[in-house]
Order: sequence, then structure tokens, then C-alpha cells
Amino acid sequence: MRLRKDPLAEEKLRNSENYVENPERYRGRWHEYFGNNNPVHIEIGSGKGGFIIALALKNPDINYIAFEKALTVLAKLVRKIPEEGLKNLAVVSSDAKLLNEIFGEGEIEKLYLNFSDPWPKKRHAKRRLTSKGFLDLYEKVLKDGSLLEFKTDNRAFFDFTVEELKNSRFEIKKITYDLYSSDLLEGNIPTEYEIKFHELGVPINKLIAQLKK
Repeated sequence: MRLRKDPLAEEKLRNSENYVENPERYRGRWHEYFGNNNPVHIEIGSGKGGFIIALALKNPDINYIAFEKALTVLAKLVRKIPEEGLKNLAVVSSDAKLLNEIFGEGEIEKLYLNFSDPWPKKRHAKRRLTSKGFLDLYEKVLKDGSLLEFKTDNRAFFDFTVEELKNSRFEIKKITYDLYSSDLLEGNIPTEYEIKFHELGVPINKLIAQLKK
């Protein structure tokens, strides 16, 4: 079901301490925004934020950036942030194609892609967040040795991703076609989509790849 657009979403975001308007002004100096030199991890397509908020609460010594294009969805994300606040979480509304304009070379140390749009039609393959064009972008903004974690319920999308990674500077370190029956489940934080699909009995695919420049 399509999410109903919230006409007040932008106003709600501007009232949030975690929302970063015009994030490109922090390019190459996100440590200034967070006020420390802790590692910066991002999730592209954060949705309603359950995953990245849980990570930020669990790991106060890591800075997280929720990267989501839809303002209406981001408005729902900021509502989930605890009243006491989260100093190690920034919320950004932008297109993933603009990563280079928002982050400097090697500024990010980990990237999460959770249940991204699979764009199933062949003619839309370049729009997939694990296609070569996007992997090339990630190589630039990620630090050498950084990890990319990818989860999806869509097996065809997962297989496509595996092949794309083979032709990139990312090396697959761990992989499973059934997360809930593997050792990768330890410490797993489920997303909203993940819970839904798992309850329906759909296997969850996951891989961890490391960048070697």
C-alpha cells in the first residue's frame, strides 16, 4: 500500500534536532557536526528508522546517518527518536546518487542497505542500490576496509548483487540465503520489512562485503 504523503513532513523534520538540512555543507567534516571523531556509519533507505535508531542506541561511540529520500517517511523516523534525544544520529533527506556531494572520500566506515527497492524490471537495473554505478559511488565515500551489509527478501535481487560485487572492489566475506538459520543471526537487528517477511516464512538473504581499494 502506498504511503499517504504528509504535507507537514518538512515542517516536522525542521523541528527535529536530528534533521540536517543542506547536508552537503558538512561534506568532509561530519566530525564537526557530531562534535567528535567517532566512526560514521550510514544506512541508505532507512525507512521508518527502527533499525538505525536501535543501532544508535546500542552503540553510542558510533555516529549514524539515516539516509532516506522520502520526507514523509523521514517524518515518521524522527518521531521514533527517544525524548531524551540521540546525539549520535543524523537524519538526511537526499538521493543516493548525491553521496559524493554529501560525503568526502573515505569519510564513511560502514554502509547498511536493508530491503532496498529491487527494481525487478531489467531496464531498471541501474537504479538498484547494488548496481555497478552505486558500488562505484560507495567505493569513493567509504574508507578502505569498510564493510557493506546488505539484506533482502528478494532472491533475484540478492543474486544480482552477488554478481555485481564480484566485479567490484568489494569482497564478500559472509553470505547466507536464510538468515534465521545461520550464524549471522547473532546480534541481528530486524527492520520493519524483515519482521513482516520473516513472519510470512520468506527466507531473508544477507551478505557482508569488505572494500579493498
